[in-house]
Amino acid sequence: MKKQNMFTKEYAWRGLMTAGGLLVIAITICIGAFLIYKGSGTFTIFGHSIFEFLGSTDWNPEDNAQGGGTVGALIFIVGSLCTCGLALLIATPFAVGSAIFMIEIAPKFGEKFYRPIVEIFAGIPSVVYGWVGLTVLIPAIKKVFHLQVGHSVLAAGIVLALMIFPTISNVAADSIHSVPKDYRMAAYGLGSTRWQSIYKVVIPAAGSGILSGIILGLARAFGEALAVAMVIGQTTALPKGLFSTTKSLTTEIAAQMGNATEGGEMKTALWTMALLLFLLSLLFILLIHYFSRPKKDKE
Repeated sequence: MKKQNMFTKEYAWRGLMTAGGLLVIAITICIGAFLIYKGSGTFTIFGHSIFEFLGSTDWNPEDNAQGGGTVGALIFIVGSLCTCGLALLIATPFAVGSAIFMIEIAPKFGEKFYRPIVEIFAGIPSVVYGWVGLTVLIPAIKKVFHLQVGHSVLAAGIVLALMIFPTISNVAADSIHSVPKDYRMAAYGLGSTRWQSIYKVVIPAAGSGILSGIILGLARAFGEALAVAMVIGQTTALPKGLFSTTKSLTTEIAAQMGNATEGGEMKTALWTMALLLFLLSLLFILLIHYFSRPKKDKE
């Protein structure tokens, strides 16, 4: 009787977990289908081409159902690429160095004190980052570089770098921690110093996990809207340098979606931009799975 109850509970929990997994898959498919339905209207209803949407800087969609405007989103795509790329360049060295310090240099201090502090950064709301950037970073950039306006790609990149730093650092730390101790002992046995064992043995062995953390941080940077909108300057123009003001995909969607007419060309174009972000997120997830999959030993 007890065995029967045990098996019943096991199958019940297994069924519950399976149902939860299938529900997540179904929700993801529904979100993707909804975005395709809404976003494809730019091409199927209003007759714009994919090349115009991705390659033109002429952004002037009409806020009505008749259309007739232009939907070139290149400015926002370039703005997103510039800010996220700059954030990645700033955050990655510090995040990987932080992970090495946490696991290899000072593991006791890192696990008890340093890592919890890094994890606190991951829980800070984006509006706080944006507000600090607006009140502290913007005046500092304006003063240091003698600019009339401190809002810029540089400011957005620095704010995003602070936001993605804990994500990259924690994932990289977990990856480094998972490297077997035998690897380190073998390096020491061959006469390597601590630093040589780190950058010649540990980092290559944890490389796929570190790269997954970098891609995960980049995915978060692409999806951030509020903090970026507060410091980027919100100018519909291609950025010409670090101190240029521009817009990104997320900031334009957040700024215009609430005021655009339902079914109009403007709102449909914004849905297309949301679809583009969704596809980029899927691409990042596929890249993470590709780099984190177990490698087969070559015979």
